[in-house]
Amino acid sequence: MRTDDALAADKTLGGVSARELAETYGTPLFVIDLDELDLEIDRFERAFAPHGIAVGYAGKAFLCSALAEHLAATPLRLDVCSLGELVTAERGGLPAARLYFHGCGKTGDELRAIVEHRVAFDVIDNREELERLAALASADDPIEVMLRVNTGIEAHTHAFVRTGGENTKFGIPLAQLPAALARLAALPQLRLIGLHAHIGSQIAEPAPFLANLDELLAGAAIATGLGLPVAELICGGGIAVEEGPGDPRPLALDALAAGLAARAAGRGFRLAIEPGRALIARAGSSLYRVMTVKTQGQRRFIVLDGGLTDNPRPMLYGARHLPEVMAARALGADEPATLTGRSCENDEMGDYVLPRELAAGDLVAMRITGAYTYSMASNYNRFGRPPVVFVRSGHHRRVVRGESADDVTRLDVV
Repeated sequence: MRTDDALAADKTLGGVSARELAETYGTPLFVIDLDELDLEIDRFERAFAPHGIAVGYAGKAFLCSALAEHLAATPLRLDVCSLGELVTAERGGLPAARLYFHGCGKTGDELRAIVEHRVAFDVIDNREELERLAALASADDPIEVMLRVNTGIEAHTHAFVRTGGENTKFGIPLAQLPAALARLAALPQLRLIGLHAHIGSQIAEPAPFLANLDELLAGAAIATGLGLPVAELICGGGIAVEEGPGDPRPLALDALAAGLAARAAGRGFRLAIEPGRALIARAGSSLYRVMTVKTQGQRRFIVLDGGLTDNPRPMLYGARHLPEVMAARALGADEPATLTGRSCENDEMGDYVLPRELAAGDLVAMRITGAYTYSMASNYNRFGRPPVVFVRSGHHRRVVRGESADDVTRLDVV
């Protein structure tokens, strides 16, 4: 006689059985649902395009060659912040006209790539970079640049994801902007096209974005007063994302787009934003297998076969990703539990309420891990980084292979 457990259907990610994914590629496994990603891209385009606000994807959130190829078929621009990200974008077929370069400490090789016009423009972070880029560029073939401004606006988020305000390393302080602009005006090999400011991540209201834009508008007025044309103001990203798939959206995109457009109306500037997390986070899931369940004192620990090395954000700054048990069978009542990884650290991934009968071998997916999960993965304990799989409408394909022990040791010199 068949029981309800036997009749239960496999749970899926992007229409693909979690069990099939685990058996095909192993665990841990980083899964990107392209259908979900396309929904987010469309949502941003519908909110911002009617106001003439350009959308760029912040590649640091997650990037591989297959994702760059996917983005090449969309209207999005892409910001890169390393030579590795630039090469990845190029291999994916993104044209230089849709790329621009970020970073507060660019290497000589990165500056030379900018001078070679492998990107449309550079976002200059500091006076030293301005001088180093000017020394490489030629007045006969000028480089288009923006200045990154630290507007002093602080987003009230975790200190590790705050990138604006006087206590962060990013950008040129407002008080130093007139001098930087005056110096730029004397350098014909560099051509100012705009100003940029990013104030942090997980921002859940329009007000900080609007205050940030006000400061950019004031900076643009200084530039135009010096005879420097300003065509575009990039207002950064950092739009908040919810913890779980069923949670409400923290910030209404339509309201943000309308607010930004109204603030700059009649001023003659093109506006842009550059979300990373808000575009890719919901599309990503991290699939794990339970290795053991154990009780220590009053705590129940569920040890997964991943952790700090493939998903460091919970340990770095308390990020939470809703876990979903992917077992088809019924698992009884829920009880408090701490999810942990298997590294030689106290790599606790969060306290949650999970089924009492969860056991070794069961599959657990942590949801909304598309951003800053794989991209921040490491080889701590000499673990290999997991494979990356794209799913779409019930189909799946590997786009980044997992690292073996040979991969992890391939750079060792003996």
